Amino acid sequence: MHTPSTPSCPRIEISLADQSLRLILNEDDDGIEYPVSTALNGPGEANGSGCTPRGRHYIRAVIGDGCPPGTVFVARRPTGETYSPQLAASHPDRDWILTRILWLCGLEWGKNRGPGVDTFRRFIYIHGTPDTEPMGRPESHGCIRMRNTDILDLFSRVRPGTRVDIV
Repeated sequence: MHTPSTPSCPRIEISLADQSLRLILNEDDDGIEYPVSTALNGPGEANGSGCTPRGRHYIRAVIGDGCPPGTVFVARRPTGETYSPQLAASHPDRDWILTRILWLCGLEWGKNRGPGVDTFRRFIYIHGTPDTEPMGRPESHGCIRMRNTDILDLFSRVRPGTRVDIV
């Protein structure tokens, strides 16, 4: 398993203040920017906080390759469902994880990795969400939500080991 210690390309920078994700493909590139939605509870690393963890991370696992857009995931497994307004109406309390999952792992012991603060064990992902969910403002339960078309594009450009900085 590749665990980066220094920035390389491609790499991802997520701005909590701007509610944006920038994919930097090479050092001479301004990158590709996508709107996101991070935690309603704001930034934070503690288990059970519902916050988006800050600091240096990497993509530990990529999930959903080959699944159709709108695939519903529960516990990182496709349920066999495809998101629709009718499905949403029948499950009003679901936190929808759709299309693709990029599962993050922290790189900073005691900050976002290790007991009480572990990003990976908190199941923090970059993932797709229903198109009805707003982007550009914090609304998630801790993960980084993206439009389904955007997560498909991002997923095609990254791999396990890709560096992710959340600031």
